[in-house]
Amino acid sequence: MNHTQRSQPALDGWCSITSTLITLLCLSAPGGVSLVVPQPNINATVAQNILLSVEYSCRGIATIEWKHVSSWGTTSIVEWKIGNYVNISTVYKDRVTTFENGSIQLHNVGMRDAGYYFVTVTEEYGNNAYGTIIVNVYEIIYEDLHFVAVLFAFLAAVSAILICFMWLCNKSLHLFQKKTHKLTASTTEEIELETIEC
Repeated sequence: MNHTQRSQPALDGWCSITSTLITLLCLSAPGGVSLVVPQPNINATVAQNILLSVEYSCRGIATIEWKHVSSWGTTSIVEWKIGNYVNISTVYKDRVTTFENGSIQLHNVGMRDAGYYFVTVTEEYGNNAYGTIIVNVYEIIYEDLHFVAVLFAFLAAVSAILICFMWLCNKSLHLFQKKTHKLTASTTEEIELETIEC
């Protein structure tokens, strides 16, 4: 009975030491890498700048790589290691800005920039995380703007015609009233003359 009571604190001590060792091993061992893509779908118009936003976390120094996949094929955009190097492909030279959180900004997008953008974050221990962003690029429909301009011009012309028509009607009415007034005056004079003659 006494032996059991004495071994219980020793057992508790071993559990505490074991738990501390496991925690230390977990903290010192290579950790995983996590990646968050807050906006997986982006709609843009031609000539717009777009931000392909991601946020990663890992224990070591990460290497970030972005690729573009579309009906025209697969293109490597940029690869960089934080604080070491940045390799931007010639196709995207002067069109890409990189950020420390793994995001990139594309400047002056065109129709060929539509498609899938794949980002890979690799930490120095070899763990990877992947993310995908779908980008849709739309042309500005100038036909619609042309239609609006034509419609506006047509309505302005109709308004001008209506104003002219109203002005003419007003003028005609004024002339008609003048003539009527003259006729009335001459008729009155004739009646007065006839009366005098009688």
